[in-house]
Amino acid sequence: MKMELCSLLTCAVLMLADAVQATYHLRAGDPRLVPAQSYAQTRHNGQPPHRTLSPQKTDSQCRSRPLDLVFIIDSSRSVRPAEFEKVKIFLADMVDTLDIGSDATRVAVVNYASTVKIEFLLKDHFNKLNLKKALSRIEPLAAGTMTGLAIKTAVDEAFTEQSGARPRSRNISKVAIIVTDGRPQDQVEEVSAAARASGIEIYAVGVDRADMGSLRLMASVPLDDHVFYVETYGVIEKLTSKFRETLCEVKVEVLEDPCKCEARLAFQRQTQATIQQLAAKLADISGRIEHLESLFARA
Repeated sequence: MKMELCSLLTCAVLMLADAVQATYHLRAGDPRLVPAQSYAQTRHNGQPPHRTLSPQKTDSQCRSRPLDLVFIIDSSRSVRPAEFEKVKIFLADMVDTLDIGSDATRVAVVNYASTVKIEFLLKDHFNKLNLKKALSRIEPLAAGTMTGLAIKTAVDEAFTEQSGARPRSRNISKVAIIVTDGRPQDQVEEVSAAARASGIEIYAVGVDRADMGSLRLMASVPLDDHVFYVETYGVIEKLTSKFRETLCEVKVEVLEDPCKCEARLAFQRQTQATIQQLAAKLADISGRIEHLESLFARA
């Protein structure tokens, strides 16, 4: 009986030694536990995670949701030729941020001044190269600012199924982005309200001398998310990133983990699991020792 008790005591001492050694190896980098320590590094070298632990190192990517998107652009006399080229660059940059295709985002452009011209329809171009070539060929119309007429034309002619818009049953968002630097020479409130009522989401971009009151009458609500203003056409490109976020369906952020925070958490979890296993074994041995002691005392 004494020999059996001594054997159990010896086993308990060895278990305690194993616990200390296991903890040491966890801290020192036991090769058997490397997967726990390099958890963050392993994730980074494989498929990028969908969050960031270091904002300064975040590289955002996004995939735009499918849209029927119509740009309505002001090319009246107040828009100088060089400024109109800036608008075209802005549109081209926007196209670069979108997934273009027959089953993805379709783009049309309505150009307006005192008259309205549909430059191309939603059904015309299903790849970025052709779209950007078509954008480069657009010329300003020169006189007047008939914004209301342009919106009505977009609703009646550009957002129709005959022109390439998808049926309502497809639940494809219909979006109009209006770019103007002046005050409309016709009424925009009623025609904009009708467009919004038909399911078209309207963004209004004002440049320089644009009338903010008119922009607010045209845009969808909430206005803070749908009305934008830039001081000059020279900085209109800075809105590209804003629209990129707005039209983004899935935003993926690439992880950079210089502090190895996730590795530290994984190490802690592994340590806790090891200690819990050893504690359970020690409790079992302790119970056996108590049982043997009681038997020894009765003997």
